[in-house]
Amino acid sequence: MRFIDTHTHLYDEAFDNDVEEVLGRMEEAGVQKCILPAIERTTYARQSAFAVAHKGMAFEAIGLHPTSVKGDWREEMAFVEERLACRNGSGVESCDGEPFVAIGEIGLDCYWSKEYLEEQKEVFFRQLLIAIERDLPVIVHTREATEELFDVLERVRAELSAPYGGVPLRGVFHAWSGSPETYARLCRYSDFYVGIGGVVTYKNSGVGKRIEEIAPERILLETDSPWLTPVPMRGKRNESAYITFVAQKVAEVKGMELERIAEITSRNAELLFRI
Repeated sequence: MRFIDTHTHLYDEAFDNDVEEVLGRMEEAGVQKCILPAIERTTYARQSAFAVAHKGMAFEAIGLHPTSVKGDWREEMAFVEERLACRNGSGVESCDGEPFVAIGEIGLDCYWSKEYLEEQKEVFFRQLLIAIERDLPVIVHTREATEELFDVLERVRAELSAPYGGVPLRGVFHAWSGSPETYARLCRYSDFYVGIGGVVTYKNSGVGKRIEEIAPERILLETDSPWLTPVPMRGKRNESAYITFVAQKVAEVKGMELERIAEITSRNAELLFRI
């Protein structure tokens, strides 16, 4: 079996002391590729260095995480656009890595603070337009911000004068825990994927129930390591090798063989991120 971890922070300091062992367990588990979502400028150098060291296995996204949207958001956005122009431009050979495969992790978060909510919405809107312009998928984080999310999607539709169901976006909603009704609303804009991680293994999370009606062809597997560790490893630092526990639970929910879930979700990731 082969797996693709579509959301992992392997460049995080949590892995500094044993990253080679972590990568070894990842390989043994069959995790052949991974996507590294961005956070902000201060984490960029670590992310880039990790991807360069593991070219062909680790693929980078670029973007500004909603909880990192503060008073300096314009400078942060200028950094995102400058890096994109360098790496995903034409004829540039002096950049610090391979082209980015996605815009993310971007979105809205009202759980931690609403202080910069309007700025979050503006940054999210701008990054969605950048993704459309660059023909890149988005990795979207939303937490307690459902209606605000749809406000921004409607703004994108109006900006593009896009018809109903015609917003040219593609991407994944990371750490999906939304209702079937919310997913149906999202599909009015585009055929988004949902990212399923360790939370699906938690007894009272309800995530398993919420993906019963979502086709396997719209599901991606992720860990969000070093966070959101799945059962039976909960309480420990998460790592990409633990994606097998996520896959097993998804297979159980969908009534499918584990090998089939691994095959379908890996193909989904390759199609979305073009890796």
